[in-house]
Amino acid sequence: MSSKPLSDIPAQWPADLAGRVERCRQRLRGLRKVVVAFSGGVDSTFLLALAAGTLGADNVLAAIGVSPSLAGREHGEAVALARTIGVELAEVQTGELDDPGYAANPKDRCYHCKMDVFGRLAALAKQRGFDAVVSGANADDTGDFRPGLRAGEELSVVNPLMDAGLTKADIRAASRAMGLPTWNKPAYACLASRVPYGQRITAARLGRIEQAEAILHGLGLIGCRVRDHGEIARIEVPADRIESAAAARERIVGPLKELGYTYVALDLQGFRSGSMNETL
Repeated sequence: MSSKPLSDIPAQWPADLAGRVERCRQRLRGLRKVVVAFSGGVDSTFLLALAAGTLGADNVLAAIGVSPSLAGREHGEAVALARTIGVELAEVQTGELDDPGYAANPKDRCYHCKMDVFGRLAALAKQRGFDAVVSGANADDTGDFRPGLRAGEELSVVNPLMDAGLTKADIRAASRAMGLPTWNKPAYACLASRVPYGQRITAARLGRIEQAEAILHGLGLIGCRVRDHGEIARIEVPADRIESAAAARERIVGPLKELGYTYVALDLQGFRSGSMNETL
């Protein structure tokens, strides 16, 4: 597949999906020039391509927050995606780890993170003459614990996908039709989401999580999570890969213990997004 901006909605698209995508495009037109909070994930990649096709690439700036909570693999993929879509990419160094309210890892950790990154993107937009910062939050995000949305509201960040009623399933379907390689990309969240609330977040801890997940990815366990419970690495993989993970235990346990984990456990519930919120 070759990714491309969407300048016109194909006639063969389902009417309900086409209608929601067009509402999103109308929202973008009203904003004129936008900075897209870009991560290279399913939602922000779709939003970036849609904005480029609707407003023109010169009126769109992709901005990615770079910090220890962003895996290097994800960073590299995002850079390549922005280049393919044909939009300028700005890499913004964030400082959430310097905020005690973030590093202590409270339940509203994402609020502190988004206040940092959205604040920096708002300053970038003002400096570069863009009219708004837009985020890839979608309609499904209203049904989960998302303190980062509150930060966006306070900083006037616009959520065009959410405003248009586009769900994750809609975005994947439209992304596939547009030829975006992210249409079937597994869900991804920042590395800090692997640390239980109340346990301190450090650059070293995030680096260990990144290395542990890279080991699993190298074994073909895509879409996995390594939840860092201090001495314990609790591994989540998609339910249909649990047997594969168990069969590869000798190639998992040793390398993860070398990273400093005393115990390595496989979660029999399998991967579920936001599993750390189960304690709330």
